[in-house]
Amino acid sequence: MGEIRDFKSGRQERPPGDPTPRRLAAIVAGDIAGYSRLMQVDEEGTHNRVKRIERDLIEPTIVEHHGRLVKTTGDGFIAMFDSPVEAVRCSIVIQQNLVGRNAAVPKDYWIEYRIGVNLGDVIIEPDDIYGDGVNVASRLEGIAEPGQVFISGGIYEQIKHKLVCGYESLGDRKVKNITDPVRVYRVLPDASAFHRTRRRRENILIFLLSITLLIIAGGILWSMLIPRSEKVADRTPAPVSSPSPAASPKAAEPAPAQKQATAPAASPTAQPQPQPSASPAVTAITPPPPAREPEMVSLQGGSFSMGSNDDPSERPIRRVTIKPFSIGKYPVTVGEWNACAAANVCGFTATGNDEAPITNVSWSDAKQYVTWLADVTKKPYRLPSEAEWEFAARGGTQAKYWWGDQMQLGMASCKDCGDSAAAEQPIKVGNFKANPFGLHDMGGGVDQWVEDCWHKNYQGAPTDGSAWLGGDCTSHVLRSGSWKNDSRYVRPANRDNYDTNVRYPTHGLRVALSP
Repeated sequence: MGEIRDFKSGRQERPPGDPTPRRLAAIVAGDIAGYSRLMQVDEEGTHNRVKRIERDLIEPTIVEHHGRLVKTTGDGFIAMFDSPVEAVRCSIVIQQNLVGRNAAVPKDYWIEYRIGVNLGDVIIEPDDIYGDGVNVASRLEGIAEPGQVFISGGIYEQIKHKLVCGYESLGDRKVKNITDPVRVYRVLPDASAFHRTRRRRENILIFLLSITLLIIAGGILWSMLIPRSEKVADRTPAPVSSPSPAASPKAAEPAPAQKQATAPAASPTAQPQPQPSASPAVTAITPPPPAREPEMVSLQGGSFSMGSNDDPSERPIRRVTIKPFSIGKYPVTVGEWNACAAANVCGFTATGNDEAPITNVSWSDAKQYVTWLADVTKKPYRLPSEAEWEFAARGGTQAKYWWGDQMQLGMASCKDCGDSAAAEQPIKVGNFKANPFGLHDMGGGVDQWVEDCWHKNYQGAPTDGSAWLGGDCTSHVLRSGSWKNDSRYVRPANRDNYDTNVRYPTHGLRVALSP
């Protein structure tokens, strides 16, 4: 039967006798840790900050990940998603955003959420949801630590091979008012966190194994040396304390047999020496691989019209003059990034094709990479300015796209560009035609960080091609669009922004080099 709408309230009501609607959904439950204490410290300030976080972070992030905010509870929220992947991804983004927001305030004023995610069959009402699926998500949130995301076994089975993150099994947990134990996993926001945890455990085992092998080796060496030293001692004549000056030097020498017997004791090199073993304690440390320098293209600079009338953030169009510089022919790749990770400078080790662009990079990560690259190569590598990036992306043209005013299939990697990009990761760099400057993937592929802080438009922006560093530097500018975005993001003039310290699965970088 159809639904009856109450035109006064706008609510949909079920006809009598209709079954209660149910559906399988991924439920996200969030709650602020220490909310009562925060309210006691600063009631009005805490209330305003929580409302601002809900408005500016939680609600838009849920919408961005195709979820529905079911309700807020003063100090928490409940959201529902069709996709477990998007539910967990949304939770990670919320937590990472909060890290950046808390960095600007004293620790006693931090607002930290605990988040639980569960997959379950729920009852749907117009303004709420009910059932064990919701209860389990709430219980997981209750046992989660501040700033962390705990997921159920049902969610884990759905996402374990689909997200760039790690998971730590916490075993089966008995939670309040739920009959059966719940299998619980802690989400580690990037895969390197999981590998670091695993490596710590492996290092402990290796250390213990090394100690055991050294003890065994020491026992064997002792058993070899003691009998031999006793035998040598029995056959060695008593030393002559002070030979007479008249005595013949020959008389003072031992007999040949004696000389042979004393040789091992007199020559340390003749003692049995421990051979190089397979013990990890004596294994040579392999130095990290050298930096892989990105391939660069030199540009002579010049003047161009920056911006467009397609979006308010791209106005006003103005004339900008660019000085000579070099820019990466491609976005930074997984292989290039992992050289920095191997040197223990970059924050995580990436997986996947070495020639694919690196993803899940925050602006702070990008700065860390270019600083390391400049240090090891002794060359002034840096992030490009926003003006330099657009100058390079246009390739000397002023059209909507560098190839013309109309979108052409097969020219870039985006959601509706007609390419064969994988659903969960971008294809390797250089698969599409270069622009007139010889640069690849300057639209689509991955979002690319630039140096500039975010400004909502170009009013007051510099015209000399330098980075615009004033304004809201809690967010920085992104260019290019990604394989997940549609074709309007591929335009050279398109610009976006994201939180400075937050990683996101479509964000990468391209480097620049001063003359």
